[in-house]
Order: sequence, then C-alpha cells, then structure tokens
Amino acid sequence: MELEEKRWEENSKRWEENNKRWEENLKRWEENARRWEENNRRWEENNKRWEENARRWEENNKRWEEAYKRFEIIEKELKALREDFNKAYLEFSRKLDALGARWGVIAEGAFREGMKGVVEKILGVARVEKWEFRDEAGEVYGYPSIVEVDVVVRNGIHTLVEVKSSISRGDVLEFWKIGRLYERVTGIKPRLVMISPYVDEKALESATNLGVEIYTQLS
Repeated sequence: MELEEKRWEENSKRWEENNKRWEENLKRWEENARRWEENNRRWEENNKRWEENARRWEENNKRWEEAYKRFEIIEKELKALREDFNKAYLEFSRKLDALGARWGVIAEGAFREGMKGVVEKILGVARVEKWEFRDEAGEVYGYPSIVEVDVVVRNGIHTLVEVKSSISRGDVLEFWKIGRLYERVTGIKPRLVMISPYVDEKALESATNLGVEIYTQLS
C-alpha cells in the first residue's frame, strides 16, 4: 500500500512538472506566434513600400524618357541654329574683310596726305615728288608691276620716303627692294626713310640690318 502511494506521488509530481513544462512551452509558442505576426506585419509594410518605390521608379522613367525626347528636339534645334549662325558669320566675315580692305586703302591714303607736313619737317624740304617705274623684271614684287615711291632730291642727296599708318617687317623688305631698283635704274644709291606712328619690333630689326631709317616720333 505504501509502495502504491509513493508511486502515485511520484507520478503526480511528474505530471505537475510536465504541466509546468507545457505551460512554459505554450508561452514560448504564444511569444513566437506574436513575433511571427509582427514579422508578417513588417513584411506587409515593406511590400507596400517596395510597391510604392516601384511605382515611383516607373513614373521617373517615364519622366526621363519625356525629358530625353525634349532634349533631342532642343539639340536638333540648336544644331540648326548653329549651322545658320555659321553661315551668317561666314557671310558677315566676307563682307567685313571686303569692307576692311577697301577702308584700309582709303585710310592709308588719307594718312599719307595728312603726313605731308611731317615729311617736310623731318627732311627739311618744301616739296616731295613721286618716282614711278615699270618693273618688268619683277625685282620688287616678283612679277612685272608699276613701282611708285616718294622721292626728295636735296643737295645732291636722293631720299626715298615711305609714309604708312603702320610698318611691318614685310613693308621694310619691300621698301628696301624699291631702293635697290631705284639705284639700278638711276645709278644713285638713295637714302631710305620710312615714317609711321607704329612700327613692329621685327620691322625695326630688319630696318637696322638693311640700312632703312625709321621715324616714329611724329610731333
């Protein structure tokens, strides 16, 4: 009898322990279920966010496609405008060059006319004459042409005078060739004088080497 009671007590104790374990497991299952519900809720929220982001990406792609099409249209228009501008600019440049060449001749002539008094002051003469010669051999320009130059004869000295608004190295060389032609034709070696308010540095160097006098102080 005592043995049976002892067994019942042990079984009762085991049942209590098992019930306690079941209760603990039940709590764990409930906690896990709650966590799964929370995770499911978060996944649903994330899915909604992903769907919203996907929708926004689609809208942005549509906007970029529309913007790209507009850029293509603008690029074509700019290309056409650039071509029209280049054509207009070339035409304007041609007209400007023609006008500049014509004005250069007029301005140079007006400058030479206005410098007569300065020439007379520098050379101490009252008269400047012009020498003209047909250069058939092309000594000056490389081909047959009429060569003209202002000349002053005073006290037996022949002075060739060139008045220009500006002097370059090429101008000096051309004038030196005219002086050499004058010496060959007349048998007299002339004094070479160039007068200008502006003279290029290389022109000054060439003038020194070729024996050409240059005057830049006009006052």
